[in-house]
Amino acid sequence: MEAIKNYLESMFLSLPNTPEVQKAKYELEQMMEDKYNELIANGKTENEAIGTVIAEFGNLDELAEDLGIDSYMKTGQTFETGRMVSLAEAKKYLNASSREAFMIALGVLFCIASPIATIVMSSIGDLTPFQDLFDALGVIGLFLFIAVAVALFVVSGIAMNRWAFLEKERCSMDFATTEYVENQRNMYRTTHAALLSIGIIFCILCAIPAVVIDALHLSPVIEDISGAAVLMIVAIGVFMIVLTSIKMGSFNKLLKLNDSRSIGGQYVDSQRIENYSNKTVAALMSVYWPTVSCLYLVWSFLSFDWHITWIIWPIAAILHKFIKSIWSN
Repeated sequence: MEAIKNYLESMFLSLPNTPEVQKAKYELEQMMEDKYNELIANGKTENEAIGTVIAEFGNLDELAEDLGIDSYMKTGQTFETGRMVSLAEAKKYLNASSREAFMIALGVLFCIASPIATIVMSSIGDLTPFQDLFDALGVIGLFLFIAVAVALFVVSGIAMNRWAFLEKERCSMDFATTEYVENQRNMYRTTHAALLSIGIIFCILCAIPAVVIDALHLSPVIEDISGAAVLMIVAIGVFMIVLTSIKMGSFNKLLKLNDSRSIGGQYVDSQRIENYSNKTVAALMSVYWPTVSCLYLVWSFLSFDWHITWIIWPIAAILHKFIKSIWSN
């Protein structure tokens, strides 16, 4: 019966999500189910029953008039499905995206941590007569960190080139593939929340080592190295945030392939994206929450007024609701 369900969803994939089409799909599903149960009761095997049901009800053009959706079929009121992304391709893309997420997150970590080499080497050099040598080693270490980061960015970009068609071409997914991606996304949701929360906590608490060391009035060398500890904590926090954001983004990208106005765009809740009547507003809202997060972190780190900066979140939520109420379709 699952095979019949998947076939039925594929038949209606490109049709618009209207009450008439939803009703027709429901009626056809009932007819297919009744016929399947009748064949099974008459001694047919499951494969024979599925084949007979698809052969009898599998042509939507022939059934459109009886189902009351012939106007959609004749006038071409359908959405282009384009290239169908198979289940195997979806699995390969998610695996490739996981590797890309790790490499990019690691590259960002190296970029943030790159000044650590100069800080540590300079502090060690203060204890020896070879200050210039250690300063030079610190600069070399900084460039090595950046070089490794750039290499990771380039390799990940090249590896993901084969999936560029997901953005450049019109693509769709069938019901079974969409269901698989949604299940994988739901399974990852807890991990995503944990990594995101821990990463943000690391960024917020990054200054604690420097504050504690400064309060203890330890040696100048240790105080200098405390700056390196702050950078390392921030780097680890940002690593977690970038890693999980890119990985979650790969699930969302696949789930948004189907046009949200079609039946295929209503398979799962994740596909039901917000549509705006104004293209400029739509473009701005696509980066709304990442921008709010960036402003929050920048404002917080520059002012250290964490007890005040939280106010940006309720204000942003109210503004989002206001914009949605005016321009959302």
